[in-house]
Amino acid sequence: MKRLSAFRCVAFLFFTYFLSACSSPNLLPGRTQASAYAKQAGWSYAKVDTGRFSVAAAFSSVPANGRPLTVYLEGDGRAFSGASTPSADPTPATPVALRMALLNPTPAAWVARPCQYTDSATAKGCAVAYWTSHRYAPEIIESIGRVVDDLKQRTGAQKVVLVGYSGGGAVAALLAARRTDVTGFVTVAANLDLGYWTRADNLAPLSGSLDPVDDAQRLRGIPQIHFVGGQDDVVPPAVVRSYLSKLGSPSNARLVEKADYDHQCCWIDGWSELVRRPETAIITGWR
Repeated sequence: MKRLSAFRCVAFLFFTYFLSACSSPNLLPGRTQASAYAKQAGWSYAKVDTGRFSVAAAFSSVPANGRPLTVYLEGDGRAFSGASTPSADPTPATPVALRMALLNPTPAAWVARPCQYTDSATAKGCAVAYWTSHRYAPEIIESIGRVVDDLKQRTGAQKVVLVGYSGGGAVAALLAARRTDVTGFVTVAANLDLGYWTRADNLAPLSGSLDPVDDAQRLRGIPQIHFVGGQDDVVPPAVVRSYLSKLGSPSNARLVEKADYDHQCCWIDGWSELVRRPETAIITGWR
């Protein structure tokens, strides 16, 4: 009887832990984290059908009221599960861009990448190339642009500020070069010169992807801020500096290096302070 009682006690403790884990977004599996974070913050969460893909998105209940909508763009996620083995699911371990978006002081929204946060019912159009060699393909950028249009309608915004984390920064630049409603864009630890990045890190060329440096002439006049981490060995600061060198001078670009940050640490924890830095004043209506 004592053994049975002890077993029941252990089982109860395990069950209690399981329930508490399920109630905490930090402990949830990757695919459910985004919706949990959004709902916990009172945001709306949706899957937007772009025709080619079904893309996860979320937005705050704060109406734009004449201000630009800040749209955060998620990073590449799990592109590979090993050195050269593509992942079966590109959903990131944690939605860094979403967690940053939830700290944004003005009306904000978030867009995942196609094929992230999907299941068998919503994995429309997904193929491994879309999170490896073709992760910035024209059809990917077009689909994310359609989600941005949808979010503008939902929030009543006329203009947008784009904020991209990691590979989402490359998406932000590519979108900014192709739209007329972008008042400025912000990147965080972003691979803005794909050719330089893949050569420097001895990575496979992203053969099916657009490269932001090819849009340098169109991007030069757009207000932009680029945050880089001095300890980042995934996308070193030299990648962004290479991109900036191709913008030429003069340009409306600002570079902010955080010497003690790496690719993940400590962008979420420091974001509330970073968005108040004086450099952000270059983007009208963002602060």
